[in-house]
Amino acid sequence: MLASALLPPPLPPWDGIHPLIVHFPIALLLAAPLFVLLGFLPKVGRGFALAGLVLMALGTIGAYVAVETGEAGAELVTRTPEIAPVLQQHQNLADAVRVLFTILTVVWAVLLFGPALLKNKKLPPAVPVVAKTVFLVGYLLCAVLLANVGHLGGRLVHEYGVQAWFAK
Repeated sequence: MLASALLPPPLPPWDGIHPLIVHFPIALLLAAPLFVLLGFLPKVGRGFALAGLVLMALGTIGAYVAVETGEAGAELVTRTPEIAPVLQQHQNLADAVRVLFTILTVVWAVLLFGPALLKNKKLPPAVPVVAKTVFLVGYLLCAVLLANVGHLGGRLVHEYGVQAWFAK
């Protein structure tokens, strides 16, 4: 009995794994701006800024997997008149969030590595600070969209009883 308790449970099929996958990109993408903000610190900031990029990249990759598993699971959902619009909005916002975080990840990489590529060009000192601040404001807006996607997913589960299929 102890040996079986130490074994991991079987993984659900692709169309049932969405609940296990979706929380990782949410956590990574919501934690990343803290590292970006710490990246503003003199001397130690570069490491935090790079950590923020890694979190964004991993979270964005996770968002692609979450959307794919969500689409597979959505095919099994009985679309009642109450569920259909919430599910559609959840899917549409998830697609938008995936694209927006892809763009944000690329923009942050350009902000981090762009100055090294422009060695011969001298930018005013305020330009990087303004660019990073604008980036953070955009990130905040996308984080709100991400939270709304999660909220709609929570409504589907807790308000409408939509569940993923798990093997027994």
